[in-house]
Amino acid sequence: MTPITHEQILRTDLAAAYRLLEANGWSDQVFTHISVKLPTEEPAFLINQYGLRPDEITASNLVAIDVNGNKLDDCAPEVNPAGFTIHSAIHMHRHDAVCVMHTHTLAGMAVAALEEGLLPLNQTNMMFYNRLAYYDYEGVPLDLEVRQRIVAALGDKHSAILRNHGLMTVGRSVAEAYYRMFYLNKACEIQLEAMKTGRPLIVPDHDACEFVASQLEHEPYYQEGVDLVWSAELRRLDRLDATFRD
Repeated sequence: MTPITHEQILRTDLAAAYRLLEANGWSDQVFTHISVKLPTEEPAFLINQYGLRPDEITASNLVAIDVNGNKLDDCAPEVNPAGFTIHSAIHMHRHDAVCVMHTHTLAGMAVAALEEGLLPLNQTNMMFYNRLAYYDYEGVPLDLEVRQRIVAALGDKHSAILRNHGLMTVGRSVAEAYYRMFYLNKACEIQLEAMKTGRPLIVPDHDACEFVASQLEHEPYYQEGVDLVWSAELRRLDRLDATFRD
């Protein structure tokens, strides 16, 4: 039996993340993008073929591209230009960002339009307390000059709200970036539901929020959660449609 390569594992995990966009109702047709850094000497990453829906992504139809926009396979199809700008920016400068996940979920886009951003209204929201970056809207990111500003806004944070746009998370693995995105989007949903009531919102004090945030990122509890969630999601996908592995 031919041994499974590291790139094959990355391709399978990335394809799974795209399928989960569809399964979770996070799809924005062909305009959502996730990338994963390849184990190459020069910075390069995998991203989706422009024009395919998330439920059409498989391990084999992902496109390999370097941070200068050169496709590693001369016959490779095109990739989303705005997606390339965002993902190449992070992969060029954040070496811990193996996976970069960007979404246009309804809840994420709604909170991205709020002046106050994400509030620590719930234990889930507190996971991102003082750990969330904000990037001010500059239009569709087609100009490569914005890459430095995206990187500067993200800093050393693992999650971000792109104002008037959507959400972004990075991770040391596809599993970690997905875990963070799942709960960042959940935090946005919680906030919107609370705001719908029209009642005064309870915002705990700094010490309580910081304590909970540190609890939720404490190892090995945190990594165990990432691994368990990802394994469960892969089982769900295999039951729904295992063609993401193709």
